Amino acid sequence: MIIAGIDIGAATAKTVILDDDRIRSCAIMPTGFDVRQVSLDVMKAALEKAGALMGSVEFVVSTGYGRRSVPFMNKAVTEIICHAKGANYLNPQVRTVIDIGGQDSKVIRVDEKGNVVDFIMNDKCAAGTGRFLEVMATVLQLDISEMGSISLTSKAPCQISSTCTVFAETEMVSLRAEQKRREDLVAGIHKAVALRIANLGARVGYRDEVILTGGVSKNIGMKKSLEDAIGIEIMIPEEPQIIGALGAALLAKNELSKH
Repeated sequence: MIIAGIDIGAATAKTVILDDDRIRSCAIMPTGFDVRQVSLDVMKAALEKAGALMGSVEFVVSTGYGRRSVPFMNKAVTEIICHAKGANYLNPQVRTVIDIGGQDSKVIRVDEKGNVVDFIMNDKCAAGTGRFLEVMATVLQLDISEMGSISLTSKAPCQISSTCTVFAETEMVSLRAEQKRREDLVAGIHKAVALRIANLGARVGYRDEVILTGGVSKNIGMKKSLEDAIGIEIMIPEEPQIIGALGAALLAKNELSKH
């Protein structure tokens, strides 16, 4: 039984192919402009890795902001539910999911079965998202992949007081003009994002175990800053970007079993 979950996010598109309960393959690529086309491309890439054809997929659940633009989906489900299910599959002990995506961030509390207990989401402001980090990396003339390791060398993180991306960018330019050390600037950026996420999630509460998903979770400096901010150790999946697609695939399996 081959089933699939596809997550069309603002920054990346992800697909997970399940063969019964086993992850058979996955694929990730930039979302780009054409959401419909990228859904076809990312599904094709995952199927090629699995050695399977589109006709062999029995059920597809889509999620993410572009979920209703996937032409071959059988059902569309919110990413909140999918992230909860995906995290529970990887570790049934998880009770809090922090997902930091390209354009939004969310904190989700889950129960022992991977059901959503409560959640809160920031999708109105870029601060606290991957986009915020991209803008700051550009200001500092860094590749975003360098930020994590650089921040860990900081001894005196800068204080970034602005919570608006535009104002924070101006603040960073001023701090750079004061010849602040680059590692201290990056550490300050991570601390500002972490505090924003910590305050956001405080409304639903943090419970052990905590898992961090989304592309930003690959930033080791961000992980450390978040752990400092919430006071709880955070686990990161082997491939943190596919959790929503994984949850969608698991829901596809459940839907198929009803038929």
